[in-house]
Amino acid sequence: MQQLLVGVEDHMAVGKQVRLFLVDGSPGGMLTAEIMNWTGHIMAAGRSDLPELLKRDEVKRTGVYLLLGDDPNGSYSNAIYIGEADEVGERLRIHSRSEEKGGKDFWNRAIILTSKDANLTKAHARYLESRFISIAKNAGRSFVTNGTAPVPLPLPEADLSDMEQFIEHARIVLPVLGVDSMRAVPTMTNLEPVSVGSASKSPVFEMTVTSEGILARAQEADNEFVVLAGSKARNGWVGSTPGYSKLHEMLATDGVLVSDGSLLEFSKDYVFKSPSAAAAVIAGRATNGRVTWKDPSTGLTYAQWQEHAVEDAQSVENDVVNPSSSEQRHNLP
Repeated sequence: MQQLLVGVEDHMAVGKQVRLFLVDGSPGGMLTAEIMNWTGHIMAAGRSDLPELLKRDEVKRTGVYLLLGDDPNGSYSNAIYIGEADEVGERLRIHSRSEEKGGKDFWNRAIILTSKDANLTKAHARYLESRFISIAKNAGRSFVTNGTAPVPLPLPEADLSDMEQFIEHARIVLPVLGVDSMRAVPTMTNLEPVSVGSASKSPVFEMTVTSEGILARAQEADNEFVVLAGSKARNGWVGSTPGYSKLHEMLATDGVLVSDGSLLEFSKDYVFKSPSAAAAVIAGRATNGRVTWKDPSTGLTYAQWQEHAVEDAQSVENDVVNPSSSEQRHNLP
């Protein structure tokens, strides 16, 4: 058995301690996750571990479960199904059957969200299920296989507050487990540098394709590259290799990219996994985003901006270790 302690930061940049426990000592096996002073409890297991998972007490509780796998339609990289049950294990047993027998074929991993004090009721679980479905759909990071979000059962005001707090903690832990389906998309309210860590700020980067009249803007937030609404993109894929052509097509189909005459325009802020993925979709061909995205105020490319941040951090460290060197630099004519 193996235990890991992971430090993460929430949206207020306040540290959170997430405790992970590897049940069989294997990083690919069953694990539990919890936050100190939180009554919630999360358990993750692969589909092949289901026989062992069903023996555990956690699956006999009321709670919410997530089924994760590849998107069967191929539009997104992954798919998710969100459900709730009085006894989560029984529902997982049904979903483990083939499609012909009423189960689900797409998933290969299950996440169970319950409470350590066993105080989650049916009404609580229904509320959480409904909210998680809505959150996942709004995030747009995964294909949500649920048709619609069920209407939650009415809850007292105090219970509503408790469930929203449960959701807030779950959304911190799930990305630590590699589940980004409900991770909030950074919202850029203005074109000002935003904090992306304890020591660095992201400028507003720009990318142009002069021959096409394309101008796009983006910022990095929470280690994700966000192209801002209103940015332009090529109206079609012209690259000699497929590359990100499927992503370009998907964004147009889903209304993220909308027609603006001869070009396409981002209808909302959109998160890309890398600057190059964003650059390729905008240019309509494979492009090295590390050099095509530039800070217009300094002329630095995205890559140079990162390099300068590392060099600045090293200079600060050197000044702390050897203050006289900093003094000498400042006294230079």
